[in-house]
Amino acid sequence: MSAPAVIPATWSGPLMSLLRIMTGLLFIAHGTAKFFGWPAVEMFKGGVPLMSLMGLAGVLEIVGGLLIAVGLFTRIAAFVLAGFMAVAYFMAHAPNSFYPIQNGGELAIMFCFVFLYFSAAGAGPWSLDAKRT
Repeated sequence: MSAPAVIPATWSGPLMSLLRIMTGLLFIAHGTAKFFGWPAVEMFKGGVPLMSLMGLAGVLEIVGGLLIAVGLFTRIAAFVLAGFMAVAYFMAHAPNSFYPIQNGGELAIMFCFVFLYFSAAGAGPWSLDAKRT
């Protein structure tokens, strides 16, 4: 006999949608910090050039994060962003140390695997994708 669920299984769809929305909004903030200086991050003070690797990253973060947040073309957007985060990890973090806790790459790994999950699971019930079908 299994233990009773703390949260009813019927909540899984809405909670998945909340995870997707929050992940998208957090991801957008990385792009807005690069281009608009908001929220302020010392590393990106003065912005980044659009036609640079960091500029491409900022575009992917804003556009991809927006698609994830609203749940539009979620599977393909999440797949692209999962790959982007894997590349970002190996380019920016892995050279500093083998261990993510030492190289500061935990967030990149977390984003990568959350996006990979959404590429397989879809957007959930609270999404534009759900409205399109």
